[in-house]
Amino acid sequence: MIQNSNFLTALQLQEQYQNSRKQINGQENVTENGLSFQDILNTKKERAESLKFSKHASLRLEQRGIRLSDRQMERLSNGTKQAEQKGIRDSLVIVDELAFIVNVPKNTVITAMDSTETNSNVFTNIDGAVIM
Repeated sequence: MIQNSNFLTALQLQEQYQNSRKQINGQENVTENGLSFQDILNTKKERAESLKFSKHASLRLEQRGIRLSDRQMERLSNGTKQAEQKGIRDSLVIVDELAFIVNVPKNTVITAMDSTETNSNVFTNIDGAVIM
């Protein structure tokens, strides 16, 4: 880190770091906004684990009037986790009469369709399928 065109010593950096942390309610390692490192880590992990929908998938759900129940969302998420455990990158996940193409590493639903659109029963660009 450079400050006023001068390099800071390791001791100065350490002091800056220690001064930027607060002790709130007797807890150490708490940031200025009151969150511990573990709190921030858990939040990031939860966000990473939650299933996301691409714009395309969200548009398809809206256009087709598909509303997922909490139970269906849970099953879709579990299907994605199972695909991840098997090393699948792009998976077809079938929940009830709904089909979802999921990019597993990004934890993102790419597209969604209902039974009326799966008449051809041909799915491309996938390397695995999970039926929930």
